[in-house]
Amino acid sequence: MTEEIRGRATKYAVVTGANKGIGFEICRQLASQGVVVVLTARNEKRGVEALEKLKGLIGLAKENVVFQQLDVMDPSTIASLAEFIKTQFGRLDILVNNARIGGVTADADALIAKQESSGNLKQEWAKGVLSESDNLTEEKIQEVIEQYLRDNKEDTLQAKGCPSLMSAYILSKAAMNAYSRVMAKKHPYIQINCVCPGFVKTDMTYNSGILSIEQGAESPVMLALQPDGAASGLFFVRKRVSSSL
Repeated sequence: MTEEIRGRATKYAVVTGANKGIGFEICRQLASQGVVVVLTARNEKRGVEALEKLKGLIGLAKENVVFQQLDVMDPSTIASLAEFIKTQFGRLDILVNNARIGGVTADADALIAKQESSGNLKQEWAKGVLSESDNLTEEKIQEVIEQYLRDNKEDTLQAKGCPSLMSAYILSKAAMNAYSRVMAKKHPYIQINCVCPGFVKTDMTYNSGILSIEQGAESPVMLALQPDGAASGLFFVRKRVSSSL
């Protein structure tokens, strides 16, 4: 990264899982607004190809993007990325945790049904724990997850109020939202938010969504570019704060 770019840029960002889909578009929108963006991907070849494609799309802003290989499940790649940021930039202003870990196979009909339903956590005990604002802790979140795993092993999930469709997915999202609130409270000088981009046409949804990838990236980018002192510890559905888990 040249000194010219370092002087021109006001913010430095990392976007995980960014070689395609919403992650790629988040990189494009951020770079187009003058942010220096580190596009990351697990697969180096796909990441480099995505970087070249991105440079072609953003024209004069192409110097604002670089690639670093990152697998969020591999500590060695995390350490390498951290060292790269420290050496090249000296700081990180924006982190967009977009990468996901595949753990379920679902067809398009199942995904559409999930989106058309509320998608909210239905299990009252878990919902009560994760909804706490003042007393929520990492330990309590872990307790909810471990109880879910026990219920799943004992085949008692539905009897205890869990939905039959994609219950693990719903719980994981609720737990992530809750964890974000805990982290926001623990680190009050860092803005930490969760956002649902909406039902977007991506590979993950078998292109059955109702929003374009460009529309899906708008809300994460909006949150990434918030001014200092803006909202933290909140869950957004697109650009609006939601009280749902």
